[in-house]
Amino acid sequence: MAAIPAKRIAPTPVGRTGVAIGGLIVVLWAALLGFLLARYQPDWHSPAPYLLALLQTHLYTGLFITAHDAMHGVVSANKRLNNALGTLTAGLFAYNWFPGMLAKHHAHHRHVGTDEDPDFHNGRHPGFLPWFVRFAWNYVTWWQVLLMAVTYNVLKLFFPQANVIAFWMIPAVLGTLQLFFFGTYLPHRGEHAPDNPHRSRSQFRHHLWAFMSCYFFGYHYEHHDQPYLPWWRLWRAKA
Repeated sequence: MAAIPAKRIAPTPVGRTGVAIGGLIVVLWAALLGFLLARYQPDWHSPAPYLLALLQTHLYTGLFITAHDAMHGVVSANKRLNNALGTLTAGLFAYNWFPGMLAKHHAHHRHVGTDEDPDFHNGRHPGFLPWFVRFAWNYVTWWQVLLMAVTYNVLKLFFPQANVIAFWMIPAVLGTLQLFFFGTYLPHRGEHAPDNPHRSRSQFRHHLWAFMSCYFFGYHYEHHDQPYLPWWRLWRAKA
């Protein structure tokens, strides 16, 4: 696919906005999760609990997107604060370890679409499942699985097991699939034209869907082209 030039957006200081938006996502995620675990009595015959699970999934994805912005240093100009928020939001998303993910993500940007890209699956037309398995193998660690298992067993001592599964466990899994599908698989699969320096494609311009699907990371060519843009400014780069 030929490269479609992104609209150039000059880098500007994020000020306190990145911290405020990241903090808001954390607060909304924690508040909704607390309500769903401790106070919500779902009627599984109505659409409400399923819609709430999807909303919690979206907030889970927002946690990781905030951590991703921190990997690019665009949550805060204060490096310690930036990395602290990155560590917090990555950890809240299934105990991901921010320092460990940092090196791999920058390797993805430096070597996108090559054998040295930890996010890329070899082969001209790899299927979704083999690629996802390789992606998970590269990123999921045994201690993450152990901590998730311990947390699950602790949570179900205090909250209804069905709520823990539906609103804590399943949204984390769905958020992982969402991030992989919209942020890795769709943008990087298949072949790319020689004039595409980022070996990435971008979804059609539709800002509402781009936000709902993955916080504008369907505009993936634009992200690789201008990684200094935080997610909430990325839409402006879409030509």
